Amino acid sequence: MAYFDMSREELAAYRPERSEPPNFDVFWQATLDEARSYPLDARFVPVDYGLRTLDVFDVTFAGYGGQPVKGWYMRPAGVTEPLPGVVEYIGYGGGRGFPANWLYWPSAGFAYLVMDTRGQGSVWLHGDTPDLPDGANPAVPGYMTQGILSPQTYYYRRLYTDAVRAVEAIRSRDDVDRQRVAVTGISQGGGVTLAVGALVPDVAVAMPDVPFLCHFRRTVGHTDDHPYEEIVRYLATHRDHAAQVFGTLDYFDGLNFAPRIQARTLVSTALMDTICPPSSVYAAYNHMTCQRDIRVYGFNGHEGGGIHHAVEKVRFLNTIWPR
Repeated sequence: MAYFDMSREELAAYRPERSEPPNFDVFWQATLDEARSYPLDARFVPVDYGLRTLDVFDVTFAGYGGQPVKGWYMRPAGVTEPLPGVVEYIGYGGGRGFPANWLYWPSAGFAYLVMDTRGQGSVWLHGDTPDLPDGANPAVPGYMTQGILSPQTYYYRRLYTDAVRAVEAIRSRDDVDRQRVAVTGISQGGGVTLAVGALVPDVAVAMPDVPFLCHFRRTVGHTDDHPYEEIVRYLATHRDHAAQVFGTLDYFDGLNFAPRIQARTLVSTALMDTICPPSSVYAAYNHMTCQRDIRVYGFNGHEGGGIHHAVEKVRFLNTIWPR
């Protein structure tokens, strides 16, 4: 794949105007207040998957609407003191899979929670969380247009709320240092990370990688790759819904969450990424006012920095939180 987006110089200066709804903060505060009206009911059940160097727990907690959300919680075996925590959100179409899919962070000495993605988990890694209240089983995409005619009904309202509650779930444990919690994720998980970084003001670190769900008003139509392309297909049929659709998406755009992030933030992008174009990542990054940095992978697509960047993130946290 050749370069298709802006030059590095243009990206570094790209700070587009934001289309922020006037009630953006009110909407999200009301959404989270409603979710918190239900008990968190975070349950961590020990399970044995043969991972002798890790303690592994099957997690359930109450997310949006008090609905159960699954996950895995892992930490180094036999370590009892409170550890810094990492919460990870999963890429589009993936679910929590098995604990063996998520060994890196707990093996590096962190208390780690990976959150299942409601309704997803039927493409590249299985999931166990239906998108209630209708009991819909995890399904094949797409999710980009579910409930898209209103911010009240849009799919990502539920997912972002689940993600905030996941931070509250890991902080409910006595073996986690509540002041040292980071959030991270790749692609969809990166977009969710941006939202959580804004919606949980005291989260310490945010590390979104090749984040999805950014700068919808440019990216929908700028790339014809899945899953932004789901919105294009919807609008190709529903020609009279464009204003309504983008009005909804403004409530979920990383571009509007970015200036609200207070956490120390490390972003990654790839210059040949046609799924989450670098201009959409820089659009959010350049609106951040927090302490921030970005890693750019010049010859990669949506795989981004891969394991190289995973090593970079562990080093980043170990520098901030020396142990």
